[in-house]
Amino acid sequence: MASKKEIRKYVFAKRKEMTQEEADRLSLSIYEKVIGLAEFQKASCIYAYVDYNKEASTREIIKKAWEKGKRVAVPKVTGPHEMKYYYLEDFSQLKPGYFQIPEPENCLEAAEEDAFLIVPGVAFDEKRHRAGYGQGFYDRYLAGHRKHKTAAIAFEFQIVEEVPAEPTDIFPDKVITEKRIIL
Repeated sequence: MASKKEIRKYVFAKRKEMTQEEADRLSLSIYEKVIGLAEFQKASCIYAYVDYNKEASTREIIKKAWEKGKRVAVPKVTGPHEMKYYYLEDFSQLKPGYFQIPEPENCLEAAEEDAFLIVPGVAFDEKRHRAGYGQGFYDRYLAGHRKHKTAAIAFEFQIVEEVPAEPTDIFPDKVITEKRIIL
């Protein structure tokens, strides 16, 4: 079995090969699946990461949530081991933050404990095991906020044979790619 480090290296190389146009096109297929989910339809608030560097894009999902009158919250790293969600009303509220990832600035802290949360990740397997970026922000956040329904979004090439799982890992309820939904 490959280590998480080896898996990350493989996925980052694949992402680098992909054009922005390809990423946008595949993200649109993922978007269509996400907005069709009952969890998205029923949620009054969507917690979503802000995509960066050819990740599966969340921008159309965020726009659709606003269009449907839902609140949207996005994460901000607030300490060495802490991440919190803040309400986002417009993309202009984003500024480069932790590792240049767009983060909300001057926004109110989000308080929903039952939002539909879109999880990022570097790689997943068919058991929904997740390799993140290695800092543990999402696992720590989700460990303290258990009522969120979660879905990870990723490109099909991010689905690998096996991701090593650790006791502290929290798996998303589903993983959505441009080709399928893994339950």
